[in-house]
Amino acid sequence: MNWPMLGIVETAGLVIILGAAVQVVMGFSSIAIRAAGSQRQAAAELESFKRRAGILLEQAKVERDRTESSWNGKRKFRIDRRVIENEAGDICSFYLVPHDGRPVPSFRPGQFLTFELPIPGEAQPVVRCYSLSDSPHEDYYRVSIKRQGPPPKAPEGTPPGLSSNYFHSQLKEGDIVEAMAPAGGFYLDEESERGVVLIGGGVGLTPVVSMLNSLIAHGSNREIWFFYGIRNREEHVMAEHLREIDRAHANVHLVVCYSRPDENCVQGVDYNSEGFVSVELFKSLLESNNYEFYICGPPPMMDMVTKDLEEWGVPEEHINFEAFGPATVKKTQEPVSDAAAGQTVEVVFAKSNKTLNWETAAGTLLEFGEANGIKMNSGCRSGGCGTCLTALREGEIEYIHRPGKKPEAGSCLVCIAQPTGRVVLDA
Repeated sequence: MNWPMLGIVETAGLVIILGAAVQVVMGFSSIAIRAAGSQRQAAAELESFKRRAGILLEQAKVERDRTESSWNGKRKFRIDRRVIENEAGDICSFYLVPHDGRPVPSFRPGQFLTFELPIPGEAQPVVRCYSLSDSPHEDYYRVSIKRQGPPPKAPEGTPPGLSSNYFHSQLKEGDIVEAMAPAGGFYLDEESERGVVLIGGGVGLTPVVSMLNSLIAHGSNREIWFFYGIRNREEHVMAEHLREIDRAHANVHLVVCYSRPDENCVQGVDYNSEGFVSVELFKSLLESNNYEFYICGPPPMMDMVTKDLEEWGVPEEHINFEAFGPATVKKTQEPVSDAAAGQTVEVVFAKSNKTLNWETAAGTLLEFGEANGIKMNSGCRSGGCGTCLTALREGEIEYIHRPGKKPEAGSCLVCIAQPTGRVVLDA
């Protein structure tokens, strides 16, 4: 557990709060001057500024609490509750409380936990990342996990998802799991007042429902659109929770899309629109494209939506996404390497004492290494968690999509990296 230097941390927290307080004073002074010209405008600006000041002060407190309560390495959590979240029964929420009884630090809505799981039969602990699926303002953490079967089109006998089935089948209330502190670069900008569009597909709902719950907990007045795409009612996660938020808050607009509704699905009750979540649907409902977009879902959905948002003229900085699994959403051009014309590139795995020839069809450096018996740590496999960070001794790489946080020079995220020429990895 990392509890050192609390005095310094407390001082830093007070400095943050003092800075926020100075902004409050300066804001009131500015409003007082403008009030002489227009009382009505000044009153509106004063109300807006009060909300802004409240957000700043709250964020300062959250940042202080987050820093003070965070930890290095792994921390033990007890599974306090298990809750099945859909009719199909394949998505379960696990409510986690600290085994040591100390408070949980806040996190940025949209971030994830990285677990190290001692799965029976595995030579080493399995590392996996799962998004936090509730507001940061609770006294617990919640992750909502889908039980994964074998990959589509996998050969007969391929085992189902290791970590998800371990959670579903072997972990019960009262059991202990180990996790690293919340992390990830995909999170809601809580200081913004711009309208927000939250988009979830399937179990990709989890980080964006955390954002929604956080906005509601804050009493946000932002215009909020929540688009959720699944096949039918059986897969519908947290259905009543979402409907309750939609009914109770005039600034929230829930749009549920079923791509394969069956006879048990009632339009106008279970779902709003038949088909897929799409930018064409956004255009029919939103007054403009002047929103912040946050997207998480299956790779095909995310690839289509992000590209169409760009074509609609949404600035890149307003398109935020998180891929899960071996995602394909690309924010950069396809890597142009020596292998682009069918040639091969030499990849040296220094620790393993192996030199191999990589070609584009081999995929990422992580996939290439694993296919050749080289063990490398990995978690999210989408460039978000940093678990696969590997020293790059020689050469250069390009990323197949934008990482959550770009590593420092001399290191690379092998789960989303491809070589542009000969490389030497510390693996």
